[in-house]
Amino acid sequence: MYSGKTLFAQIMDFLPWSTFQRIVTRYGGDYRIRTFRCTEQFRIMAFAQLTYRESLRDIEACLSAQVSKLYHMGLRGVISRSTLADANESRDWRIYADFAQRLISQARKLYSGEDLGVDLSNTVYALDSTTIDLCLSMFPWAPFRVARAAVKLHTLLDIKGAIPSFIHISDGKWHDVNILDLLIPEPGAFYVMDRGYLDFARLYALHQSGSFFVTRAKSNLNARRLYSAPIDRSSGVICDQTILLNGSLSHNHYPENLRRIRFKDADSGKTLIFLTNHTALPALTICALYKKRWQIELFFKWIKQHLRINRFYGTSENAVKTQIWIAVSTYLLIAIIKKRLNLETSLYTLLQILSVTLFEKKPLQQALQTSAERKNMMKNQNQLNLFNS
Repeated sequence: MYSGKTLFAQIMDFLPWSTFQRIVTRYGGDYRIRTFRCTEQFRIMAFAQLTYRESLRDIEACLSAQVSKLYHMGLRGVISRSTLADANESRDWRIYADFAQRLISQARKLYSGEDLGVDLSNTVYALDSTTIDLCLSMFPWAPFRVARAAVKLHTLLDIKGAIPSFIHISDGKWHDVNILDLLIPEPGAFYVMDRGYLDFARLYALHQSGSFFVTRAKSNLNARRLYSAPIDRSSGVICDQTILLNGSLSHNHYPENLRRIRFKDADSGKTLIFLTNHTALPALTICALYKKRWQIELFFKWIKQHLRINRFYGTSENAVKTQIWIAVSTYLLIAIIKKRLNLETSLYTLLQILSVTLFEKKPLQQALQTSAERKNMMKNQNQLNLFNS
């Protein structure tokens, strides 16, 4: 019988706690704190994410039912909901934001060898945002509409592995295109985005930094054609043109040539018009890159369905940002574990398994393997024994 650590403790061992402590010290997170430190706050909030706790009362009740196992989870004892609420209210959310950035760099290294699905060696990012609706009377610091509040999660997603490389949390009124002012462009990388980010001054800044962008043109685009490249209409590409912006304002913002590709999707029958500053790639590759943007929509859908970011444990800005950043860290942690243990199981299945087994004491890899993987392993072991006999 396995008598080692609980599954929760084994999961927490994958985190770089020395780095976390340096970040806590930088922001004074544990200053004059004697009992409930930032490490315990992170562990409890991560536990809440992994087990789908709905409220602070829910967290307290669940932990109280497992008092004998709390020490083995890295907790000193049962924490009251008021203590956790005060910590979420007062501990600087930047501690967890910086820690998430550290996990992002780890995850991106692990997933750097993933197949992009396009014959391209450049890094490809998808840029978009998702809105989380809130109650205006409870969250007055996040105005959105006349009678509604909201926060926006602006995300730059690395298509390889679906790992977020940059996240910014703002109120609902903050326009999506402003996020381009915060990005540090990576030369040679592709930034794929929808029409909400069509700002020629900001796109030209990307162009001047050596980056490439792929976006969609608006219906009122004022431009003239300079050259049309030969195309194969059977592929769905209607035209591949080099254009120059006509409007005085837009031309001043983007004085160089752009590439316009018109493509008809055979599945939906829709005609899409793409704009890019890359002139060498085949037109179909540009279209395929834009199709990869759908991964960020799937990412937003996944975290909203499987992590606790639609219902918050506190109403202050600090509490909301703390919860979101720890939720992101939880997603990254599971992605890191999946890669390091070479698991074929999906992130969704891993979360489902962990949600009901965190207090159990068994080897982590054994617990996370699905029945199909166990059968394959047993089959391979039997074959080896047969040939060795």
